Amino acid sequence: MKEHPIGIFDSGVGGLTVANAIKQALPGESLVYFGDTAHLPYGDKSAEAIRYYSGRITEFLLSHNSKVVLVACNSASASAFDSLKIRFQDRTILIDVIDPVVDYLGRRNFRKVGIIGTKRTITSGTYEQKLRDKAPATEVVSMATPLLVPMIEEGFIFDDISNAIIRTYLSNNSLSEIEALVLGCTHYPIIKNQISRFFNFNVEVVDSGRNVSQILREILEKNNLVNDSGKVHDQFFISDYTPYFEKIARMFFDGEINLQKADIWS
Repeated sequence: MKEHPIGIFDSGVGGLTVANAIKQALPGESLVYFGDTAHLPYGDKSAEAIRYYSGRITEFLLSHNSKVVLVACNSASASAFDSLKIRFQDRTILIDVIDPVVDYLGRRNFRKVGIIGTKRTITSGTYEQKLRDKAPATEVVSMATPLLVPMIEEGFIFDDISNAIIRTYLSNNSLSEIEALVLGCTHYPIIKNQISRFFNFNVEVVDSGRNVSQILREILEKNNLVNDSGKVHDQFFISDYTPYFEKIARMFFDGEINLQKADIWS
């Protein structure tokens, strides 16, 4: 099983930010990635729909012999992770993107933390509930930022449109005096520099990539699953073709990638 890949899924390009972080930290590991571009964004879907999508995708990743399945989507982590554990914990190791971030925040003891994410992630209250246990003294404010995912998926980044949307959201009074801002969606690291610039780089902007990579490394080492064969083969699947997905994937993974369409919904 050491040579088996790490399975990763998201609704679109967002999970590529986590996949890239994992590749930087664990270059000897193979990846099999599924972007559910046919159903993006997950943030405006019902919890029931997200659980259904997540279950089918996990089955797909397991059919490709994934030794670990990473739910690289905050909406799916909030709405489907518990059900995935019940259903698949005897078949694979499951990791979400929320718990590693919460653990990190619990060690930092910030006075006030802001969280931005999709409607599904924010309304679930998952971050707040978990942070109450890990960092009870930290004030937590959450805000849904639903325009950011479609903005990113349509390629509006580093321009006047994206800057205006980011400024409109982040100037909300509820976020005043925060010491850290959690990017509660794996799409958001694509615009992390723009967000940091809005705060004049005085607020720590926290995304899940580094924290998830650290947890993944520990799990692989603990279970003797580190790929030491020298053989690496990455695969990228999408449920519907979008030119922007391919553009972002090539940007993160240096040129040529093996991008395939997989209609697992028929």
